[in-house]
Amino acid sequence: MRSVRQNSDLPAASSTVPIALDAQQARPAAQAREVDEEAWSYELAHPDAPSDLTAIVGENLRRLRTRRGLSLERLSKVSGVSRAMLGQIELGRSAPTINVVWKIARALDVPFSALVSNRASGGPMLLRGDRAKRLTSHDGKFTSRALFPFDSPRTVEFYELRLAPLGIENADPHPPGTSENIVVSQGTVEIGVDGQRFLLATGDALVFQADVPHVYRNPANVDSLMYLVMTYSLPAP
Repeated sequence: MRSVRQNSDLPAASSTVPIALDAQQARPAAQAREVDEEAWSYELAHPDAPSDLTAIVGENLRRLRTRRGLSLERLSKVSGVSRAMLGQIELGRSAPTINVVWKIARALDVPFSALVSNRASGGPMLLRGDRAKRLTSHDGKFTSRALFPFDSPRTVEFYELRLAPLGIENADPHPPGTSENIVVSQGTVEIGVDGQRFLLATGDALVFQADVPHVYRNPANVDSLMYLVMTYSLPAP
């Protein structure tokens, strides 16, 4: 494009055309950035969520990703998590939602605990309730607390789940062969599994294959409390 001085011999109306075209071209780009940022924001945990796992998840993500020779761009494509969010997680600058951690774990073909483990070792470990590490959903209505030490990845995991009144948590399919055994300790929970619905009252339990889409709903006006045993299929010998 010629400079303004070079265009000075053109009629005034014509000299504004390149500027108008530039503005039209810039608007879609700006809109695209806004859409990307909005999509990324839904991958962030609730602002009030604890951040004590942020650094651990970031370190494990970088280690597992580089071990597999995956770029951030490639991992983004196979996980469905934005490249920007993956980068922020690795740097320890953003706390991901529970669902995002599950997406990453599935893409890397590792148990959930592989991303939240601090790789410590030792004897008996007392897990104090007031020091528990929790992951939350984007809206803060769904909370997961691991009831096992973050010492190493494992094939069986035990969780405490809390769902706020009228809260909904949609879960993507877990790795093939993964099963969930869930019991309601307080309140009422509706669990949808691949199109089927099950209403669980206090004391009810449900076992299902979790390698399909599933959803937890709290239809009541009180908190619900659940305990979950997650079992991963063993690798072939």
